[in-house]
Amino acid sequence: MKVITFEQYGGPEVLQYIEQERPTPGDNEVLVEVKAIGINYADTARREGQYVVPTPLPYVPGSEVAGVVAEVGSKVTKFQVGMRVSALIESGGYADFVALDENGLIPIPEGVDFEQAVALPLQGLSAYHILKTMGRLAPGETVLIHAAAGGVGAIAVQLAKLFGAGKIIATASSAEKLEHAKAMGATHLVNYSKEGWIDEVKTITDNKGVDLALEMVGGEVFNKTLKCLAPFGRLVIFGAASGEQAEFHPGQLMRKNQSVIGFFLPQIMRNPELFQQSFKELLGYMATGQLKLTIGGSYPLAEAAEVHRLLQSRKTIGKLVLRP
Repeated sequence: MKVITFEQYGGPEVLQYIEQERPTPGDNEVLVEVKAIGINYADTARREGQYVVPTPLPYVPGSEVAGVVAEVGSKVTKFQVGMRVSALIESGGYADFVALDENGLIPIPEGVDFEQAVALPLQGLSAYHILKTMGRLAPGETVLIHAAAGGVGAIAVQLAKLFGAGKIIATASSAEKLEHAKAMGATHLVNYSKEGWIDEVKTITDNKGVDLALEMVGGEVFNKTLKCLAPFGRLVIFGAASGEQAEFHPGQLMRKNQSVIGFFLPQIMRNPELFQQSFKELLGYMATGQLKLTIGGSYPLAEAAEVHRLLQSRKTIGKLVLRP
């Protein structure tokens, strides 16, 4: 089978398209013929050696796959050959085939195609748990969502609406991206590439600030977002796409009883009950049309390096997908 791997950290050029032995499923494993692979900022951070946890070399990236069951282990009871499935995995997704434990697979419902299904696991589960589990979003609250036209952002806007948020303030770096966020359900739009966006947020909230903020840019954007929080406001940090780590003084949170909360999806994945319940809920929203996913582009697996360049240019809208 073909895979994408890298043997050293660096730019997109370190990605290699090579041939490896097809895996054989263990007793409790399912061999999945991959039909779609999700691309994420975590993949580029892994490639650069900048991920939250160490990345061993050589490494096959890819944490989201959707495909068809090609073979089942002797003790597998939940799946049969030919079933359509989706999964969130630690690594190894940039490949023609993956062998996965049956407990990590979720059946894809009718009406949801492979590209839609693969756009959901990492970014959908992240948006869900950032808003609900970590952010504790309550009906009527105001939420600020950065990069609202991106993979997590566009889903978070829709889920915030489904969860009963009052004002949904979406930020992005261009008018085109803001229009996309509006189409997803954002009630207010702010271009954070322009000076004075903090004042816009304060005007929208009548100087009260936001109850919940989703932040994954890092650096100065983090510090500016902190200034947008209302009393008892929560800021959930789930990345640093700018490559800059933010610095702040924790004591400044005390005056208004504010919180800064970290989010790392693998911790959610270690709770199977929590993971499966939320994944099924998301697939249900998608199957009924309440949740719509934007596929920003679909590319052959061999073009993974170019897709990484596109993602890091921050000019794309929606989910980027690879096809084996």
